[in-house]
Amino acid sequence: MFRLRHSLFLSALLLSLAAIQSTQAAVEYVVNYNAGSSSGGIRFKNEIGTDYSRQTLTAGADFIWSLFQQNNDADRKNVPKVTLFIDNMAYSANNEIHVDANYLGNYSGGVKREFTGVLYHEMTHIWQWNGNGQAPRGLIVGIADFVRLRAGYAPSHWVQAGQGDPWDQGYDVTARFLDYCNGLMDGFVAELNKKMRNGYNDNYFVELLGKSVGQLWNDYKAKYGESAYFMQCLVYWSM
Repeated sequence: MFRLRHSLFLSALLLSLAAIQSTQAAVEYVVNYNAGSSSGGIRFKNEIGTDYSRQTLTAGADFIWSLFQQNNDADRKNVPKVTLFIDNMAYSANNEIHVDANYLGNYSGGVKREFTGVLYHEMTHIWQWNGNGQAPRGLIVGIADFVRLRAGYAPSHWVQAGQGDPWDQGYDVTARFLDYCNGLMDGFVAELNKKMRNGYNDNYFVELLGKSVGQLWNDYKAKYGESAYFMQCLVYWSM
């Protein structure tokens, strides 16, 4: 009798796990190499490769879903397929990511790490909500760089915390500001992204953090003002 109950319990458990897994729709990741025999294309083949690219697309999506607290398909966009193109242009649209082989060929640092950071940024555009087109573009690209920052792939040439103006300047400037806001409330960027599913309003910052985005920006600048000024002076005197 014990063995029968144990067997029935295991069967029910396996069926439950299978049901949970079936609700997580699989995403197909495809890599198309169109760079020919260019120097950047050769560098991609030698130092990165298509297998690593597919692995990074998968890992990037998992990281983004976790950071955005998108724990099931209902929380995410319906994206059955993501295609990465290695060619001679750079943009993301219609669930396609285009990476410029010329950029890879001319990059002077560790190209594999830079490539990984670029994919995390571009993958964020695939999965993030954009307020139905109402959100400032600087915020959209800032969130993508925030993901890259939190994944540990921020390049050394990015601005330091407290630099830049205004708050929605975009990219590294806005990413640093969002990182500050996320420090005020763990999960802030995830909650902001959720609110941006159907629209956008600057008042989301008030709803989540109790202050306007302008007040938060002033607080952020005040917190890092001295260190940012010091870094700017170092740059000036090194020229």
